[in-house]
Amino acid sequence: MARPDKAAAVAQLTEDFKTATATVLTEYRGLSVTSMKALRRSLGSDTKYAVVKNTLTKIAAKNAGVEISDDLLTGPSALAFIKGDPIDAAKSLKNFQKENPFLVIKGGIFEGKPVTTAEIMQLADLESREVLLSKLAGAMKGTMAKAARTFDALRIKLEAGAPVAVVEAVEAAPVVAEAEAVAEAVVEAEAVEAEADAVVVEAEAVVADAPAESAE
Repeated sequence: MARPDKAAAVAQLTEDFKTATATVLTEYRGLSVTSMKALRRSLGSDTKYAVVKNTLTKIAAKNAGVEISDDLLTGPSALAFIKGDPIDAAKSLKNFQKENPFLVIKGGIFEGKPVTTAEIMQLADLESREVLLSKLAGAMKGTMAKAARTFDALRIKLEAGAPVAVVEAVEAAPVVAEAEAVAEAVVEAEAVEAEADAVVVEAEAVVADAPAESAE
């Protein structure tokens, strides 16, 4: 590789390391061109999967202030620079590896810290932010639907000629029901938020444990 091309490649790799939320190092030996294309599609537009020279990777990582063990820079390497949700990307890599055992996940970087293959697999088993938000949306929708059914039932009673006591209750019911619905939705939201916080804590714990495992 000519010197100008090498400098440009290192500069691009350095930028990729700096802007990625996580980076996964893989060995692709044995994968066909078709399989590589399928892997890139599965990772989506938020992840850049590129074949790189180990010498250039080492220089770029140092320039970006990222620590990569020399053990990971052996054999033909391809790096997944993840710009989106690291959990989604880890799931895609894990699922692809199940059907394509030639893909070897060697390790990576998560939030600036080295992680092992086992820790990347642990990330893949966590629920993504998108899934947690879907749960929250479902909880909110279910609560509001319940309130709507309550309003409708009271309306039917009123139209059927319910006693005055019921009419008075109906006048107050929307306020009470709405307050109860909002309160229940808040409880559901807090539960989902707590679950999201737990996922973040678990992911951080995975990263925090990495140096200790490496030391062993």
